[in-house]
Amino acid sequence: MKRPSLFYSQLIFTLIVCLFMIVPVFMSMIGGLTENYFVGLSSGLTSRWLVLVWEMYSGTIWLSLYLALACLFCTLLLGVPAAYGLLKSSKRWAHFIEECLLMPVAIPGLATALGLLLVYGQFHVLRDSWLFILLGHVLFTLPFMIRPVLTVMRAINVVDIEEAAASLGAGFVQRFFTVIIPNCINGILAGAFMVITLSIGEFNITWMLHTPMTKTLPVGLADSYASMRLEIGSAYTLIFLLMIIPLLIAMQWLSKNRDNSL
Repeated sequence: MKRPSLFYSQLIFTLIVCLFMIVPVFMSMIGGLTENYFVGLSSGLTSRWLVLVWEMYSGTIWLSLYLALACLFCTLLLGVPAAYGLLKSSKRWAHFIEECLLMPVAIPGLATALGLLLVYGQFHVLRDSWLFILLGHVLFTLPFMIRPVLTVMRAINVVDIEEAAASLGAGFVQRFFTVIIPNCINGILAGAFMVITLSIGEFNITWMLHTPMTKTLPVGLADSYASMRLEIGSAYTLIFLLMIIPLLIAMQWLSKNRDNSL
């Protein structure tokens, strides 16, 4: 079948956009494997920059993973019930609360972090702990959990499903865990995908809230680019991609299996 010229023009445009985004990342990855970035591949390939980054910054990598998983747990614990509460609330109040929840996303992360510092910075135990960064991450990512879950709840009309379960004698706790949550898994997985990626890559809030002992991966990456060789910063980027891509693939796989099982 002969395709119209519009198809090929759209295909070329899409490929150009993809190359525009992928080529810089690929060049950064290559820089982390070359002996000298300015000389190029002719200087030879090496893994010593990766080893050096792991020796110097492995703590930031593990902390980023812990923070992302803790952030996911907190947003699940808060976001799913919050989405259900918004669904059951009156539309006027629900829209108002949704707009308030988007405030940490709408304003710069530095401003959010500054507000947290002004309010909670006096509590030194919290200020020196990674839990302070977790507080900022949860505040920033919570809307990205609530929105997909709430959208799914509205799309499948979960209120009617819940009422049907209630008419059969199911209590609220039973309805919530055996009816509402299973029917909203797609929204929960979509929200979890966003929360994990945003928490691991979040820089602005983390940069304001971190201490020398609570650096995360993006903060360490910025430090390595600013104070060390370009090859080290590129190797840090490569480790970041090697860490985040398997997580994204795993979450996509879970979402796909869920869709196939329905």
